[in-house]
Amino acid sequence: MNRDFARHHARSFELNSFNDNGLEVDLPAIDELLYLRRGLTQPGGKLPLFDLDGQEIHIDIVKRCLAAGWAQPWFKNPLKPDWLVCKLTERGRQVASAA
Repeated sequence: MNRDFARHHARSFELNSFNDNGLEVDLPAIDELLYLRRGLTQPGGKLPLFDLDGQEIHIDIVKRCLAAGWAQPWFKNPLKPDWLVCKLTERGRQVASAA
């Protein structure tokens, strides 16, 4: 085989970085994932207001999930209008189930 021909073809196999893992969305952080997974077992995908220790879910977690499209506001609580009651979106359900 011709040495120049071999070098030319060897260059055609240079390493390239391709992102072919198929992920179309960012994955949630662990605190977001725990929040989203709790909605999987609730009627209508209702997301919790409180964590398993009885502490209020931090509003930043809720806002990040809303911004990512994993959650959506569900209804306004007339007794506590400052509480943000949310539910899983279909995309949120997929992320919580797959992660």
